[in-house]
Amino acid sequence: MNSNAICPISNMKIDENVARFNGLFTVVLLSVFAITQNYIPIVFLLIDFFLRSAELSAYSPLAILSKYVINVFNISKKPINAGPKIFAARIGVLFSLAILVCSVIGLETVSYILVAIFGLCAFLEAAFSFCVACQIYPILFKLTYKTKNAFL
Repeated sequence: MNSNAICPISNMKIDENVARFNGLFTVVLLSVFAITQNYIPIVFLLIDFFLRSAELSAYSPLAILSKYVINVFNISKKPINAGPKIFAARIGVLFSLAILVCSVIGLETVSYILVAIFGLCAFLEAAFSFCVACQIYPILFKLTYKTKNAFL
């Protein structure tokens, strides 16, 4: 683990297993979209990621389903900081919106490329608990953060 990594920190905790199942269900929904070109899975993901990015995960259908599966299989909770997952959900909103817009305006190839990237990120979360957003956040932070002493 990199002790110098910068990641968004929140005072909230979430269950890592919920995040992993959310990733699995995201992969499934992206696959359904890729096979059918039906917009419903993408609209569903857009709404779901929006709820999670607005810290309203209690209303997220995927989070509710993930918690149900975890309870059915009696999987132990593994609390982690919610900050990185909220940031990842915001990226999920952007990807879902971009896929939807590209599909609607006829940029199918671009939408498939976005689905593949988004699906890979969700797969890495589901299979390995590897948060791509945590790898991206430090880069964005360094590009956008301005110190008070920048002009001194």
